[in-house]
Amino acid sequence: MKKVITIIAAGLASFTVNAQDNLDMEFRPEVFRSVVAIFVVGMFMYFIINIMKRIFEHRLKNKIVDKGISENIAQSILASQTIEDNKYANVKWFAILAGIGIGLTGVNYTQPLGFHSLAIMAFSISLSFLGYYLFTRSAGK
Repeated sequence: MKKVITIIAAGLASFTVNAQDNLDMEFRPEVFRSVVAIFVVGMFMYFIINIMKRIFEHRLKNKIVDKGISENIAQSILASQTIEDNKYANVKWFAILAGIGIGLTGVNYTQPLGFHSLAIMAFSISLSFLGYYLFTRSAGK
């Protein structure tokens, strides 16, 4: 999750880091190239992390089989990993994307872009994470 926020923050920071006093929003190829480069690196890192996760899960399953652990214990260990990770994945992504959308709307209405834009984005994303946390806490009861 931290990786996604870092990638988004780096992408948005490339729009705000402009030393010129040019207020019109025009297409700048260097900004596009930097955002694309950050996105590609982020996707590559995400791919590598998922591959490593699957390798380690496979190793864990093999060790469970090799040790001869009872079926009930093995099933509880393996089931808790997959169900807990994906239980509220859709709600999590909805909260994150809604927070980003609300933040971008707030930034649009408070032109020109500046440090306050980053503060608005950080605040809206943090509120979306807070909403997700409160949702998971209330759903767990």
